[in-house]
Amino acid sequence: MTCPGSAAPRRTRRAALASLLLISLTACAGGAGAEDTETGSFAKGFPYTVDNCGVKTTFTGPPRRAVAMNQHTTEILLALGLQDRMAGTAYLDDRILPRYAKAYRDIKVLAKKYPSKETLLAANPDFVYGGYVSAFDKTEGRERAALADSGIKTRLNVESCTKDVGIATLHREIRELGRTFGVPDRAEALIKKQDRQLADTAERLKGVERTPVFVYDSGESAAFTAGGTGIGNEILRRAGGRNVFADVDKNFADVSWEKVVQRKPEVVVIYDYGGTTVAQKKKRLLNDPALADVPAIEHKRFAVLPLSSAVLGPRVPDAVDKLARQLHPDRDGAE
Repeated sequence: MTCPGSAAPRRTRRAALASLLLISLTACAGGAGAEDTETGSFAKGFPYTVDNCGVKTTFTGPPRRAVAMNQHTTEILLALGLQDRMAGTAYLDDRILPRYAKAYRDIKVLAKKYPSKETLLAANPDFVYGGYVSAFDKTEGRERAALADSGIKTRLNVESCTKDVGIATLHREIRELGRTFGVPDRAEALIKKQDRQLADTAERLKGVERTPVFVYDSGESAAFTAGGTGIGNEILRRAGGRNVFADVDKNFADVSWEKVVQRKPEVVVIYDYGGTTVAQKKKRLLNDPALADVPAIEHKRFAVLPLSSAVLGPRVPDAVDKLARQLHPDRDGAE
C-alpha cells in the first residue's frame, strides 16, 4: 500500500514505521488480556482473584490459550462457548458429547492421556485446567507451581479438593470459570438451563422410594466404589437412589466384598470407562458365588453410567436424568 507523505525524509518514515510496529505489538498484548495502555484500565471484570484448591491466582484478563487436561474440564469450557480460547485438550475417557462435537472438532489433542511437560509447553498455553490432581503431577514436572514459574496460570476442578460435593459445587465451578474467562453471563445461562433440567427430573420422581444402590467402578480383591462426598453420590440421590456406601468419607474408596453383601444393594450401577467393558464387569459380578444372594445380582438389576458423567462437569443433569430412568423406569416420563 502507498502511504501519504512518501516524500518525507527517510528518518521520519523509519520513526513512523517504528510507531506502527509498537502499536501493533501493544494491540496483540491487549488481546491477551493485558492492561489497556491507552486508558490504563483492565477488561471488564478484571483484575479477578480466585482461591482455587489452595492456590490464589489473579487474572488481569481472560485466558486466550487454555489447555483442558480431562474430559469434564474440556466439556465445561465447550459448554461455556470457549472453544476459540482453547489451545489444546488431553485425556478424554469418552467421545465428546454430540452437542459439543462441532466446537471440539478444531481443537488440538495434545495426548491420548496426559501430555509430557514439553508437549504441554509447546502448545504455548496461558492457562491449564485440570480435572484431577493427577493432571498436575509433580513427578512429571506439571505441578501448578512449576507451571506458574513458566508464566502459566492453572485451575483444578474443585471436586478434587472439596468435601460434600453437590450441585452448589457445580454452580461454583461454572461461575468461577465464567469469571476467569470474562463470560459470567454465559455461566449464569448454563446454570439456569441445568437447574431447569434437574427440577424436571425431581418433579418426575416426586414421592419415589429410594433404591439401594452399589456403584461398581472396578476391582477384584476389593470393590472400588463411589463414597459419600463426591458428585457421584449426589447424582445417585437425585436420581432416586440411595448409595449403600454414602457413609464412606471419600469420593471413591475400596470396600470389601463382604460389606457389599451385607448392605444388600438392589441395583448395581456400573461406571463405564477404560479397557474393561460393561459386559466384562457384569460377568465378574454374576460369576462370583459370594455375591449370589445380593438382591441386585440375584435379579440381575444393573444400571450403567459413563464415568465422564459421574464427575463435576456439564453432564451432571443428563446423568441424573438418565440414571433416574434406569432406576425408576415407571417414572421415565415417556409419552
